[in-house]
Amino acid sequence: MAVRERKRLGDLLIAAGVLAPEQLKQALEHQQQTKRKLGEALVYLKFITEEAIINTLADQLKIEVVNLDEVEPDMDLLRKIPEATARKYGLIPVSKEGNAVKIAIADPLNIFAIDEVAIKLGCEVIVAIARDQQVQAAITRHYGVTSSIREALRSIKGTTMKVDEGEEEAALVDITAAPTELAPVAKLLDTIVRQAVRERASDIHIEPDEEKLTIRTRVDGIMFVAATIPKALQAALISRAKVISHMDIAESRIPQDGRFKMDYEGKDVEFRVSTFPTIYGENVVLRILRKDATMARMEDTGLMDDSLKKALSILSTPFGIVVVTGPTGSGKTTTLYAALNLLNTVDKHIITVEDPVEYRLAGIRQAQVNVKAGLDFAKSMRAILRQDPDIIMVGEIRDRETAEIAIQAAMTGHLVLSSLHTNDAPSAVMRLVDIGIEPFMISSAMVGAIAQRLVRRICLHCKTPIAREEALKLVPKLPERITLNRGEGCMECKKSGYSGRIAIFEVLVMDEQAKFMVTNKVSAAELKDYATKKQGMTTMRQDGINKMLRGMTTYEEVKRVTSDY
Repeated sequence: MAVRERKRLGDLLIAAGVLAPEQLKQALEHQQQTKRKLGEALVYLKFITEEAIINTLADQLKIEVVNLDEVEPDMDLLRKIPEATARKYGLIPVSKEGNAVKIAIADPLNIFAIDEVAIKLGCEVIVAIARDQQVQAAITRHYGVTSSIREALRSIKGTTMKVDEGEEEAALVDITAAPTELAPVAKLLDTIVRQAVRERASDIHIEPDEEKLTIRTRVDGIMFVAATIPKALQAALISRAKVISHMDIAESRIPQDGRFKMDYEGKDVEFRVSTFPTIYGENVVLRILRKDATMARMEDTGLMDDSLKKALSILSTPFGIVVVTGPTGSGKTTTLYAALNLLNTVDKHIITVEDPVEYRLAGIRQAQVNVKAGLDFAKSMRAILRQDPDIIMVGEIRDRETAEIAIQAAMTGHLVLSSLHTNDAPSAVMRLVDIGIEPFMISSAMVGAIAQRLVRRICLHCKTPIAREEALKLVPKLPERITLNRGEGCMECKKSGYSGRIAIFEVLVMDEQAKFMVTNKVSAAELKDYATKKQGMTTMRQDGINKMLRGMTTYEEVKRVTSDY
């Protein structure tokens, strides 16, 4: 049957006797504060389970409950209902039943969704209810990369491929805009790229093997296989990636770098593209840079409690150098941008030199190094000092010359922000010494160091408490009121149990004693011992454990990321 009349979830649950009016009132207040859906608020407050909501609605509305883990949607119907519509309303078509179409929907009370589907399909709609998690997973599964690539590969089958070497790249690329004979491969690449962006991937890897081409994406720091492509398409697909990245497609013997940007749902997404010749052909890596990303506040980076206070304190210093340290892909750039966002006021002149500029910041002068043109970090820094800056951000200190200029700038009235590759905060000092900076200059200029790494967040869709007996094995002195959690693994998180990442930090403040120790050439271990025992510095491992105790991540994840401690 089609659900026509507009009914309210709360009223139906109260009528069924599974919810009290006072509970509904509390849930509505919670909904206003958190912007959660009412059903989510009720489950969060533990007034009712999701299963009870589904069964009550099914009983009250006389509709079927569908388990989408066991039902395969009709592929013809999937093609008729756009993915945008499916995601907007949280629905998926299940089957044809005579002249009607059955849909599974998380909110069967949404008459607008039902009407829109009826108009698109031109027939009656039979409503069934399904768990929201199952609906979203089914949408991703059936509209996602696997089915889309399968469709693109079908269109390629039997097509003779050739590459147009004369094609030029525009600043904003339509990946699918290609000569007729290349259109199927262009569509295939577009499908791969868009799915990766949708899944919040940071990188796309196109990897040639002896008999196939593997597509892998990195999500939350972990690699996943997205698709396997026939070896016959390798040359055309890689050539297409090189064309839109403005590379020389005739050259496959040496590494090349390029870039392009595309429109994704009305927003610009930029890609840095790198090729590397291997015995089976060129390996291609596309780094995804989201230009529309909202600038994080320092509070949003993962800095908490005493570490946040210390970070804000060293950033409030009028001059000196603050370095953010960590391995590649540890979120240093995000923290630097959050710091710039904090410092970006109308009375400050801020200039950056980056490689590359990853996000555009209003009110800040941003420059990008151009090694081919002879503009490196050191040369850029010299020029910046003649531009009357208050605050300078240099993307990375890679050599002695850049380090010396940064130190000099910090000692002459400028606040300098930069990044280094070290394992912890105290090691940042030793790294500058290794580069060739005298310890007395470091102690005079440095005001602090922020070290960080990224741990994966527990997936909220499958987050479950760990039995206390097991939790005590991980944390023997676990307080009675604390419950450890883990993700069971679901379609939303690709069975990993994690979704998203958060940084763990340690913040070293260069107080007078720390400066004295650096001048006297103490080791990183001695400096760390002082910082933890006398300054009360929270180490990255301890910060990770604190986040584990707050239900953000797991013991296994903290151990994985801080294994060298």
